[in-house]
Amino acid sequence: MKLKAMVAAIGAAGVMTLTGCASIVGDKEQAIIINSTPSRADVVVTDERSHEVFHGETPTTVTLRKADGSYFGGKSYSVTISKEGFESRTVAISSSPNGWYVAGNLVFGGLIGWLIVDPLTGAMYSLSPDSISTSLGESVATTEDGAQELNLVLLQDVPDELRPDMRLLGQL
Repeated sequence: MKLKAMVAAIGAAGVMTLTGCASIVGDKEQAIIINSTPSRADVVVTDERSHEVFHGETPTTVTLRKADGSYFGGKSYSVTISKEGFESRTVAISSSPNGWYVAGNLVFGGLIGWLIVDPLTGAMYSLSPDSISTSLGESVATTEDGAQELNLVLLQDVPDELRPDMRLLGQL
C-alpha cells in the first residue's frame, strides 16, 4: 500500500513539474468590456501589427488573445472608438505578467513553469485595462454652411462629470 501511495505522489509531482501555474489557472484569452458615451459608437481593435482583430459597436465585449504565440510574446492592442459628430478616442491595451505566473510558479510550477510552459501558452499575461468606458467628448457637428447644430442626447448618455453643469431651459 505504501508503495502505491509513493508512486502516486511521485507521478503527481512529475505532472506538476510539466505545467506552469498560470497555464493551469489562466486562459489564453481575456474578455475586454467596451462602453462609450454616447452609446452605439463604432469600435475598431487593432493589434501591435496594425491588423484589425475586431470591428463592432458599443456596448460590446471583445475576447482578445493575451500572447502572440512567440516565446515571451505578450500582445498589445489599440482600441479606437468613434461616432459621427463626436471626437474619437483611442485607448491602448497592454499585456503584463499576472500574479499566477509570478507567485504561483514559486509553489507549483517551478522553473519549468516560469521559463517554458507559461511563456509559450500566453496564460502568464493579463491584459490591462480589462474594461474601457469613455466619453467621446463634445459634439463637433456643424451644418453645411458652418453653423453649429443642436444635438439632443438622452440623460443616460451624459457623463456624470458633466451633469452638475446642466440647467433647465428656463434657468439659463
